[in-house]
Amino acid sequence: MTTPVLDNPTPAATETGAPAPTSVRREPSRPGWLAGVAVAAGAAVLASLGTAGALNAFGSPASAATSSSATAQQSAPLVKGSTTAPNWVATAAAVKPSVVSVRVQAADGSGGQGSGVVLDTAGRVLTNNHVVAAGAGSGTTISVVLADGRTYKATIVGTDPATDLAVIAIQQPPKDLVPATFADSSQVRVGDPVMAIGNPLGLSSTTTTGVVSALNRPVTTAAEAPQQQDPQGAPGQAQPQAERVVTDAIQTDAAVNPGNSGGALVDSGGRVIGITSSIASLGASDGGQAGSIGLGFAIPANEAKDVAQQLVSTGSVQHAYLGVTLADGTAMLDGAQRAAAVVGTVTPGSPAAKAGLQAKDAVVAVDGRPLEGADSLVAQVRAQNPGSTIDLTVVRGGEPQTLHLTLAAKPAANG
Repeated sequence: MTTPVLDNPTPAATETGAPAPTSVRREPSRPGWLAGVAVAAGAAVLASLGTAGALNAFGSPASAATSSSATAQQSAPLVKGSTTAPNWVATAAAVKPSVVSVRVQAADGSGGQGSGVVLDTAGRVLTNNHVVAAGAGSGTTISVVLADGRTYKATIVGTDPATDLAVIAIQQPPKDLVPATFADSSQVRVGDPVMAIGNPLGLSSTTTTGVVSALNRPVTTAAEAPQQQDPQGAPGQAQPQAERVVTDAIQTDAAVNPGNSGGALVDSGGRVIGITSSIASLGASDGGQAGSIGLGFAIPANEAKDVAQQLVSTGSVQHAYLGVTLADGTAMLDGAQRAAAVVGTVTPGSPAAKAGLQAKDAVVAVDGRPLEGADSLVAQVRAQNPGSTIDLTVVRGGEPQTLHLTLAAKPAANG
């Protein structure tokens, strides 16, 4: 039986947008690194998502191939093929130029490596926050290595620890960058063939294949925030701040290893359906590092694109929230016991309060999709934009009812 990589697990509940921390180990690897992942005990692992309309990184139709700055660019070519007979040779050739290696070197000589996906010809690259978190420190350098080995310095455009995503910019980028083409990840289906491309263990442009194993998997990791000054003010000291990440993830059995973080999970047509970010692991012994056991997770492309757009436009990201505390629980519905996210407290004036959500309500589904606990609800809310509307199926006093709710932007004080 697999054991998630857990450190100091605690039971459920806190602000939606953050139920009780189930902390995990995120290990910098030598030579690569990838998030350890915890699928909280009792927190469910779900399924449902697939591969359709091709978009470039900033939402333009692939045929138009325009960047966010409206400059013409060439997106990675789409590959002719089918889900039953993918041409992985052609797919790898088409997508490899759009996937880069990201190297972070700290002033003390320590560092790590991950992967990234080219967003546009201006040199912007999407990666994981945990790959570049140390890059905010003084004296730290970030380098981007293209598939053909050319290396460039890069700087951080913006990071979002809540989703474990970041955008960096290549300095003096070459003119022949090939931006990736993104798919509509809401059309992904379980069983779709996929390829993971990245820099596992420092081995650049590595490709592995598999299928989409599950969808809407509530995956919890502990993200790293930029280094901050030691609270005691000791010179040269810094303390990384952790933020809990709950992702409504795409699960795949394509081999994903430390260093794949920030790389591309693509469909048989060469379209990015997700940004690989974490793995479940049996653990490691004798100081070694855990590797793939066929349980890899990716941030869906639609969420990744939206976060990238906001980081490029403003340098920060607005997140949707409910305004409640949650715990794992169960409720009876239609004669059967169902997993639920049980409401603890409701913040006055929050979206939850305005919709009539009450303490002890058991939320069993979002837009008709069953939940398997508090993390499942948090992950689905975080995947939404402020202003989005959702329907919550709630069991109150033994009776089901539907609450229509409009999500708001999470206040800075709660962030």
